[in-house]
Amino acid sequence: MQSGRSTAVIMRGHEEECCGTGVMPAAGLAEGGSDTRRFTRRRGKASISGWLAVILLMPLLCSAQTTEVVPEEAAAVPRAPVILDGQTLFLVRGMSALPAEKRAAMIADRIRAAAIDPAYVTGSLEPVDGDIYTNIKARGQMLLMITDADAAAEGVARSTLVGVLLSRIDEAITAYRAARTPEALRQGGLRAAGALAVFVVFLLLLVWAYRRGEGAAEKFCKTRMEKIRARALPVVETERLWVTLRNALRFVRAAILLAASILFANVLLGQFPWTRPFSKRVFELVLNPLSTIWQGVARSLPDLIFLAVLFIVFRYLLKLIRAAFEAVERGTMSFRGFDAEWAGPTFQIARLLVIAFALVVAYPYLPGSGSEAFKGVSLFIGVIFSLGSSGVIANIMAGYSLTYRRAYRLGDRIRIGDTIGDVETIRRQVTHLRSPKNEEVIIPNSVILNSSVINYSSLAKKDGLILHTTVGIGYETPWRQVEAMLLMAAERTPGLLREPLPFVLQNMLGDFCITYELNVYCDRPRAQVQLYTALHRNILDVFNEHGVQIMTPAYEGDPAEPKVVPKDKWFENPAKPSPPPEG
Repeated sequence: MQSGRSTAVIMRGHEEECCGTGVMPAAGLAEGGSDTRRFTRRRGKASISGWLAVILLMPLLCSAQTTEVVPEEAAAVPRAPVILDGQTLFLVRGMSALPAEKRAAMIADRIRAAAIDPAYVTGSLEPVDGDIYTNIKARGQMLLMITDADAAAEGVARSTLVGVLLSRIDEAITAYRAARTPEALRQGGLRAAGALAVFVVFLLLLVWAYRRGEGAAEKFCKTRMEKIRARALPVVETERLWVTLRNALRFVRAAILLAASILFANVLLGQFPWTRPFSKRVFELVLNPLSTIWQGVARSLPDLIFLAVLFIVFRYLLKLIRAAFEAVERGTMSFRGFDAEWAGPTFQIARLLVIAFALVVAYPYLPGSGSEAFKGVSLFIGVIFSLGSSGVIANIMAGYSLTYRRAYRLGDRIRIGDTIGDVETIRRQVTHLRSPKNEEVIIPNSVILNSSVINYSSLAKKDGLILHTTVGIGYETPWRQVEAMLLMAAERTPGLLREPLPFVLQNMLGDFCITYELNVYCDRPRAQVQLYTALHRNILDVFNEHGVQIMTPAYEGDPAEPKVVPKDKWFENPAKPSPPPEG
């Protein structure tokens, strides 16, 4: 058996290393009998120890016999190609101490050295047989060793494999030398120059054809645009058609240019022996990824068909849901307790849930979903999303909460904290306000959710919005007179509601004055600033007409003359008389 022969060879080699010739010296036998008896006793002891060693090593020998390498197992051992000038000569197997790639590179270097050696004559390779191996030598230098394991990996006898390798190595050396002759190099240079000329001509033809095609496509689209304009129809679709055609032409040009460049590089590099190994790699750089993609698509074709069907089903399901919510938003369909303005946000939530469910169903069928790389990328994206989007998610949830709370609507005048403005846009994360100073204020929805919101518009149309202002008047002025003057000022102010009637409250009896509060109604919350200004002007005019002094904001003592403006000085330069109030 092979393992037995290997063990015998190793043991015999070990004996040769220890004893020199493998045969014990006979000098001791020619000496006296005592020496003979001592030798006999030693021989007896050695025989006993040898049998003990055999008994102890029997399990190991049996295990060695049971682990004999069969051809199927030998074929499964990794092998590497021996390559010379880009051509694969044969495959060799490796071992733990000498990997297949390293062994193949060493053999290729030895064959290359023999090809370069001018003293080597083709056909003079020497096979030197051993018990379990054969050395192939060139002029006494070993090129490679063929073992029974190598022959088993090929499924042939060792002698047959050696004969094939001798012929293959000789052919490779002959081709190696022929490719480097001056005549071969000269012909390769001429072919490379011809390929370069053909490539340049092809590039010029490609540029000419692309310009002609682009011009024809542009002319076609312009003609179509003119016909559409003549019919007074929109030209958006035609412009998109032109962009699509132009992009398609550019893609075709790039694909042709890439294919031509790869083919030219392959031809050019293949003309010289030093660059020939790279000529095949040019195709491999492009074809290997395409082949891998095609094989992956072919393997995943049933899953891709399932994903396509799933996509179509859920797409039409989303269209059905969208149609239902649009009907609710238009008012053609209604549900008790469900406002029409909730249709848009609710559809967004429903769509998100449907898409999430579709992803859960589709995940096992995604190509590569079971790979560790896919799981790692998914986990990484999830961690990044959870860490970086906490504020975004909070604002989105707050936006939906505000929608269903009906805190405000588009166009409402509201107050959030110290900010007053009209609602211009309500988004999922932020709300845009336009301040009375025509400033755009953007407030995150999470801030709005955690703040109090004053809506000036929600009840103004139905019950009216109350505007109020205060004045401080001394105790010497009758309160009935003060209230009458305040109501008179309200009557003079245009834009205020006549019903409900204005009213006056006495808020505080202070140390030096009484604080009166005038309350009036209006139905235009956005006009608060203008209405307050007109109301304050009329209050000043009425009190000046009746000679009543306003004590606010402070009072220290009675002046010699009342602090009022006589009516004849109301229109001092550059003031101009104002038109009489309405009514």
